[in-house]
Amino acid sequence: MPVTRLIKRALATQTAQFLRRPSGADWDGQTQLSQQEIDHMAQRILLPSLPVSDEEMARAQFQDRGQKMARQENWPALSAAIRAADETRLATPGGEMATMLLAYGARGDVTAAAEDALYDGVVPPSHGIDALEEAAEELPGDYPTALVTALAHMDIGLAWRNLPKTITQIDITDRAARTHHHFARAAQLLAPHCGLTHDAPSLAAAQCALLAGQTPSQRQVADDYEALIRLDPNSPKHLRAMGRALLPECGGSLAQLELEARRAATLTQSIWGAGGYTWVHLDALALDPDALIRLDAEFFADGMRDILARRKNQHIANLLAAYCAAALKGAPGAPGAPGATPEIAATNAAKVDPATGTALRALFEWVLSTYLQELHPLIWTEALHRPGLATALPSRRSLVRAGRHAALGMIATVFADKLANGRSIAFSTAGMYQLDPM
Repeated sequence: MPVTRLIKRALATQTAQFLRRPSGADWDGQTQLSQQEIDHMAQRILLPSLPVSDEEMARAQFQDRGQKMARQENWPALSAAIRAADETRLATPGGEMATMLLAYGARGDVTAAAEDALYDGVVPPSHGIDALEEAAEELPGDYPTALVTALAHMDIGLAWRNLPKTITQIDITDRAARTHHHFARAAQLLAPHCGLTHDAPSLAAAQCALLAGQTPSQRQVADDYEALIRLDPNSPKHLRAMGRALLPECGGSLAQLELEARRAATLTQSIWGAGGYTWVHLDALALDPDALIRLDAEFFADGMRDILARRKNQHIANLLAAYCAAALKGAPGAPGAPGATPEIAATNAAKVDPATGTALRALFEWVLSTYLQELHPLIWTEALHRPGLATALPSRRSLVRAGRHAALGMIATVFADKLANGRSIAFSTAGMYQLDPM
């Protein structure tokens, strides 16, 4: 598909940009490393790679279940499954909401067909979304079917908004109107239902998703996300999504991001300790290097330690390590965000306290050496290339390869001193250790 080819090219370019060192010294003033040196050292990193993780299998099970019930048009069964998942706060080991995974699977055929049509230069036919609308009409007052239909409208609206200008077969001058139409319809479908009334985090999450279709003056990001987090404080997904929604490019500000991260830490202290602060910043730092300017590195590190003390699994270890690596892109001396010129990267990094970069690097080394036992490549691909958009990435084999290459390159760069003179490093349940050359 065209989208696959586009993302493959972007991944190849961004991987090279991320691993390429800037001219001059690196983060700690050490001699810079060539790409050839990094690749050579990466071969001496003994780290098992897990192409399919327990988290991915858990997500797939919920998605497949939702897809099967939708294809069978068994809407009452799907409704019951979503309600039960909401009531029990059912989630994957990594904290992904089962309700949203069921809904993702149920609408997947419709949204994929619409996205494929757009990338093929064709206006999507309406029969798919019409079928979901009919299901919602057949079960009036049923919030799960309204939820699935509303989320499908939002998916299609975002597909119109994000359509590349290189696709010239479609008149895209009215993309704003089409995006508005789908988000407005989604809002209509959700209006009769309240997450607090139904005790349904899925509805509150959908309400937050509507923010993407609103103007900055209409948005109530902090209030909407606070309601969601209070309903489901165990899920880090909501905290991460709030951080993304508070970035300047989304109509927020770095000052608001910092304020709400601290409020979230207080709100979720009984569950995450200081981890709420870290979760809110996790994606934001990967997406906007300027977020490092206001970051309280000590608070961020304390939060990461609290998270790992409470969630001792390899999905979380990979997630935090990968996003910590992504945050380092904006640190002084680092290569900057993908696509940024060396001049822009240097200008952005100059605003950041060097102590922040040093603290992040030390934190990254600590997570790797203390907690990492196996590599989950897809997490690294997501973190280093498309934060927060893992579900939209196609071509699994290329993504696994890109993620492994980026992860090992980053690890080799950080532990270059331990890999010098032909030495190797290995990761195990006992932690990281060093091996001398034979």
